Amino acid sequence: MQVSQRAKVAPFEVMQIVEQVTRMRQAGHDVISLCVGEPGGGAPAAVNQLAAQLHGEQADFGYTSTAGLAETRQALAEHYHRRYGVQIPAKNFVMTTGSSGAFQLAFLAAFDAGDVVALARPGYPAYANILRALGLAVVDVATTAEQRFQPTIANLEQVLAEHGRLDGLVVASPNNPTGTMFSAQELQELALWCQAHDVRLISDEIYHGIEFDPQRQGHTSWEFSQTSIVVSSFSKYWGMTGWRLGWMIVPDDLLPAVDALASNLALCAPAPAQRAAVAAFTPQSLEEADARVKEFARTRELVLGSLDKLGIEQAAPADGAFYLYGKLAAEVLDHFGSAIGFCQEVLENAHVALTPGGDFDPFDGHLFMRLSFAAGYERVAEALERVDAFLRRSLAVS
Repeated sequence: MQVSQRAKVAPFEVMQIVEQVTRMRQAGHDVISLCVGEPGGGAPAAVNQLAAQLHGEQADFGYTSTAGLAETRQALAEHYHRRYGVQIPAKNFVMTTGSSGAFQLAFLAAFDAGDVVALARPGYPAYANILRALGLAVVDVATTAEQRFQPTIANLEQVLAEHGRLDGLVVASPNNPTGTMFSAQELQELALWCQAHDVRLISDEIYHGIEFDPQRQGHTSWEFSQTSIVVSSFSKYWGMTGWRLGWMIVPDDLLPAVDALASNLALCAPAPAQRAAVAAFTPQSLEEADARVKEFARTRELVLGSLDKLGIEQAAPADGAFYLYGKLAAEVLDHFGSAIGFCQEVLENAHVALTPGGDFDPFDGHLFMRLSFAAGYERVAEALERVDAFLRRSLAVS
């Protein structure tokens, strides 16, 4: 028996590192994991309280409608009006099993096999892996620090010229791994260009709410184009990773297709999570989430001021999210051979887990590493000292 060609996607390297961290911890090592984008602290208290209450009352956790509970979708519509000042009907929200489920639905509904979809590089690897598994042609758009690692209209014009067509564009702001963001004007120009050229824009907004630059706050693509698809989740800003609850904002022309696909692929998103997530929009929950963002900001400043301790010579500005993506210094690369070698040695000897850049950029990723500062100020500070001490020892004997 053979494995299908569509299943032959690259493994997600960070998950292999997570498995190694688990084995090391089971062996008794104190490993500081800065390799996964998972906020500490879990869901807001009000969400946990409502979940406990619902379970205690033996609430109805049967199937919901395919698009999701009406009250959850209405709560999202009200949230978008408060946060972004945009009126979006509740009917355009579709609840999904995390943002991962939303991407599968979006790609299936919007594209046919053979369609051309552009992605910024570096970027989240699951976009390309899902698209390729569905038989789409993925075009990597190489970005630079000068353009804040975000695609530009000039990039898209070049894709059109080289390939003769462009059917879709996936963007993320804040981006994973770089944390960089579009300004409102940049996102508007990109969204309007896509609409004018019949290119389906898919906007990954999962890290919205975690922003540090007042000039680059999160803007939803639906402020500028109602033909775009928005994907987001409760995982990051609200810290609800394991609840596996995300959502899409779906244009009217795709609603029937998304509903039909979702009813066949998943029936509905997890009902307990949908019911409890309504409490994520209370003032108390938003205050908790914003307090966590302030802690991220404090940790970010620590990391940005400690690039030498990490062996990094150049880093993306990290406008949002909780990542630092940096290019390793030449002497570090010379000594360890690549980011993979560096991260492996740091894990084995300093017991700090970092992510080499190959997941995010198959061409230049061997020069870069990503650090997640979601673990908290104290643990990140300790990790920095461990890496610094290890680097000093290693380079002193080279």
